[in-house]
Amino acid sequence: MANNPGARKAIRKIAARTEVNKARRTRVRTFLRKFQEAVTAGDAGVAKTAFIEAQSELMRAVSKGVVHKNTGSRKVSRLAAQLKKMSAA
Repeated sequence: MANNPGARKAIRKIAARTEVNKARRTRVRTFLRKFQEAVTAGDAGVAKTAFIEAQSELMRAVSKGVVHKNTGSRKVSRLAAQLKKMSAA
């Protein structure tokens, strides 16, 4: 248990940051889900716009430190591959 003022403040800061990061992570997942739904529906135009939005949101999460840089890049790469495969078919 935190016994000094600095440690108590650190606990408060961590809790606040956790809430913010949780919201950011949820937002990213929402955009990823929208892209997956567009791909499943087979709508190339909607999938393209959803891809752009998802990519932007993922990279924003990377810049905020919610997602690691390599994780963000890997996810974007896989989304792009799905979009390319869908466009080719």
